[in-house]
Amino acid sequence: MTVISSTKDPEALTLTFVCEFDASVERVWQIWEDPRQLERWWGPPTYPATFVKHEAVVGTQSHYYMTGPDGEKMHGWWLITDVDAPHLFEFDDGFADENGSPTGDLGSTHGAVVIERAGGSADGGESGDSAGSGKTVMTVSSKFDSLEQLDQMVEMGMEEGMREALGQVDEILAG
Repeated sequence: MTVISSTKDPEALTLTFVCEFDASVERVWQIWEDPRQLERWWGPPTYPATFVKHEAVVGTQSHYYMTGPDGEKMHGWWLITDVDAPHLFEFDDGFADENGSPTGDLGSTHGAVVIERAGGSADGGESGDSAGSGKTVMTVSSKFDSLEQLDQMVEMGMEEGMREALGQVDEILAG
């Protein structure tokens, strides 16, 4: 299983997932940078994502939607706030209308992704490791505006949904 742990911290207002992959830091980075790879896992299997717009560049806005089993589309946006490829990706996240414009529904969260070589080295390992060998730890953390927002998102299934979504990454990395 990809997900090593998930932690809901009401005091810090965070929900954090730690995952380990049998791939290089650079390879794991690609699942965030490439919208076609991102949409293969961003969302639980029953709510696949489609990224209409995505570029891993500070200041850009991504627009995506997830399609539910009944065909209903739920739109979201990201505002990319920090990128240090292949180790750090940060973004503000929220619900959007069909044009990708933020709706303000349930406020927004701040996502932070840290990708590092297993054992704590963020350099991707020894020479030659970028070809896909080695183990990488990825930490994905969402920071909420309030405890009420955190609880509401968890009640909506965010924790379970992220666990299922992250569970799809191994297959993408192996492909």
